[in-house]
Amino acid sequence: MNGEPLTVLLVEDNLDHAELVMRNMADFQVANSIFHVEDGEAALDYLYGRGTYADRKQFPLPHLMLLDLRLPKVDGLEVLKEVKGNADLMALPVVILTTSDAERDMAMAYECHANSYVTKPVSFDDFSMLLKDLGFYWLAWNKRPW
Repeated sequence: MNGEPLTVLLVEDNLDHAELVMRNMADFQVANSIFHVEDGEAALDYLYGRGTYADRKQFPLPHLMLLDLRLPKVDGLEVLKEVKGNADLMALPVVILTTSDAERDMAMAYECHANSYVTKPVSFDDFSMLLKDLGFYWLAWNKRPW
């Protein structure tokens, strides 16, 4: 590894779901750092380094964002649109991780350039395969492409 810690931003308002994702990622050493925020506004603040998240040494840009759709303050689709519409962030892989299996939600997420859409609950094996498909393991050994 090139010394750069692998960082994941988890945007999830359900604390039980967030705990499960963080525990699984930690148990299987998927990431060096997992930062959890509970709403879309905090996710955007984190990504833009605003307010509480201004210190990039403490809150580095993530290599991957796991994003729920139904979020307080700013909806997950709005966060996705903002990320994919920003030249500095658009290459950030975004996986929608949600309980919604509605075709409309999935279609809208892909229309907004989500990299993948996963319906919770998801098995760890399926989740690991998804990360591999996204080239996440490549990111672990190489520099961030953006």
